[in-house]
Amino acid sequence: MESSTRVGKSGFRRAQTVRPHPVSARSRVIFENSSSTRDSDPNYESRELLISSNLVGTCPDMCPAKERIQRERLRDLAVFERLNGNPVKTSPSLAVKKFCRTLSSNEVHSSDLRPTLVLQNTLKYLLSLMDSSEHPFEVVHDFVFDRTRSIRQDLSMQNIINEEAIEMYEEMVKFHIISHQKLAKRRSGPDDSSSLHYLNMEQLTKCLLSLYEVYDINRRLQFINKHEMEFHSFYILLHIGYKIPIMKDSLSLWFRHLSSPILHSKEMRFARTLLRYFRMGDYKRFFGILKTEASQLQLCLIEPFLNEARVQAISCINHSGYKLQPYPLEHLSEVLMIKEQELESLCFECGLEVITDELGCKLLPVKQSSFHHPKSDLESYGLTSSDKFHSSLPRPDSSSNLQVNSSHGGKAFF
Repeated sequence: MESSTRVGKSGFRRAQTVRPHPVSARSRVIFENSSSTRDSDPNYESRELLISSNLVGTCPDMCPAKERIQRERLRDLAVFERLNGNPVKTSPSLAVKKFCRTLSSNEVHSSDLRPTLVLQNTLKYLLSLMDSSEHPFEVVHDFVFDRTRSIRQDLSMQNIINEEAIEMYEEMVKFHIISHQKLAKRRSGPDDSSSLHYLNMEQLTKCLLSLYEVYDINRRLQFINKHEMEFHSFYILLHIGYKIPIMKDSLSLWFRHLSSPILHSKEMRFARTLLRYFRMGDYKRFFGILKTEASQLQLCLIEPFLNEARVQAISCINHSGYKLQPYPLEHLSEVLMIKEQELESLCFECGLEVITDELGCKLLPVKQSSFHHPKSDLESYGLTSSDKFHSSLPRPDSSSNLQVNSSHGGKAFF
């Protein structure tokens, strides 16, 4: 057994003990709380209840029959769960168990919990909905967001910490990363999704911390996951442009509790170097290493944060450049991995004027006193279409049991 005193310094809220195999008579499980309208207290990370470790789910469907009947009666069916569009009728192949934050140990029954295989199939079904074109992305995201939280809750309540659980946590992290990228592009549009973006990022961080807990337990059981290094790098990259209470602890303290193979892996070295360049304001090296070393998932996570680095670069050029030599916008757009037209718009947002020379080339005059930092809800500009990472979104591991099959057109779930 290992006490929480030692591991608590890492900044993670851990269970009091780590159970060995075979499982002990009773063990602690972590119930993740909600956030904002879904959370009663966003500063409270988890709630612990004692529950029998022998509790194993027996529900054969994506949603327990009792909940399905109750929600039909209450007309509490999402658009994806309605049979032929009927708001009071669903089926076992459509209804998915909702996340509930008011569970008590007396209310938990085996028939309400889904076993591992059912949870895997449920997650596979939910991720396939991400290709839906019938509904706005915000509607799809809201449904998958809630139902994946229910999957995480079922995993915690049954204390499932095997390889299948790791795979499911990893796929749910990918869902939140892709949602992070898509929602960021909608923050400044007519359908403001700022609140959805914040909630998604908060749950991404919580899901990562839960995944790290399962990684840690399996590592003690001599099982090393091949994706562990990359998924640990995500936590560092979140510090580039996102701050929430869960991440209040120093990264240096977190690093102390990582194993040497993880800390010195290629993925972690990249993330630490990128964060260092960002904090130093070295935009040229920042975008240089980003272009050559970032994986597709790392780039998707970072992309909505890039405007801050671009604004730093524009500020540096404006204040340190030679007044008689305006900076070519075309060259700057290549360095900052942004289209020239979008870079011009970003300069306008910073209060700067862009001129055109006699050859039709656009230039950025420097030493402009009108520079100011843009508003917080600035449009999230993507990467240049010529960049190799922008050609496609990350796809699930081909060996994954959760990969979407050909019945969904062979598309990736994002």
